[in-house]
Amino acid sequence: MRFTAYICLVVAALCWGGNTVAGKLALGHVSPMMLTFLRWFLATALIAAISLPQLKRDWPVVRKNLPLLFFYGIIGYTLFNAMLYSAVKYTTAINVAIEQAGIPILIFLLNFILFRTAISFAQIAGFGLTLTGVALTAAHGDLATLLQLGLNRGDGLMLIAVAAYSIYTIFLRWKPPLDWRTLMAIPALGAMLTAIPLLLWESTQGAMQMPDQNGWLITIYTAIFASLLAQVLYIKGVESIGANRAGLFINLVPVFGTLLSVALLGESLQLFHVIALALALGGIAIAEKGRPKGTATAMPASAMD
Repeated sequence: MRFTAYICLVVAALCWGGNTVAGKLALGHVSPMMLTFLRWFLATALIAAISLPQLKRDWPVVRKNLPLLFFYGIIGYTLFNAMLYSAVKYTTAINVAIEQAGIPILIFLLNFILFRTAISFAQIAGFGLTLTGVALTAAHGDLATLLQLGLNRGDGLMLIAVAAYSIYTIFLRWKPPLDWRTLMAIPALGAMLTAIPLLLWESTQGAMQMPDQNGWLITIYTAIFASLLAQVLYIKGVESIGANRAGLFINLVPVFGTLLSVALLGESLQLFHVIALALALGGIAIAEKGRPKGTATAMPASAMD
């Protein structure tokens, strides 16, 4: 069961690493709020098309938990991605990568403050290794450059994104027992509806841009892989091993983002990329091996099993 959770979380991180690249590629091809809206519009349409009978069966449970399910979509889907796509317009990729690595830290902190979730020394050490790998990747092998970073509007937007996804992860402990299709479809609908006011705001600013051919390709990727596939796999991983442990895998996102940049954008693969990936994976392995004994996932069972 744990091995399946690890695979789910690694693939989710890979898809989100691609989302980071997609966000960079989208500049000039589709505006941030348009991308956010179309991403969740397509995701909602796709999941609804294959799950309408299941949605009808799950409706009694959905109706009782509609505010929570919409909250997942608003916080974890719309707010996070709208802030990320906007942040890359103002700040560097180095800053964004490092700031995304703050998600597991905040998950650990919130779980400890709110629920007194036990944390072992090995988990702290493992997290430190993964964070070092992320920092090495973001700094392109020269950690000294981290001392020269400045903060700007984009960094503030990314901090909002980090807080949003951390809260989303924490709240997954209360998700209702629903089929995975329903658990994806209803938050996706909430995300799409929430993106409409943001799209209208972008239009009033004169910044709205419909996607061109490349923009549509990017949008389709984010709808299928970064939205549907990654979110379902992440929920499955959190359900299986808990938010603290699953959150560590988010540190693979900037590492995969860099490796995908090498593969898709033709950037050269450096030794520090390989070292960073080894540190990230090694840190996760140490944290998993040394987790507190008897740690519960604190997640209810669902039809996803």
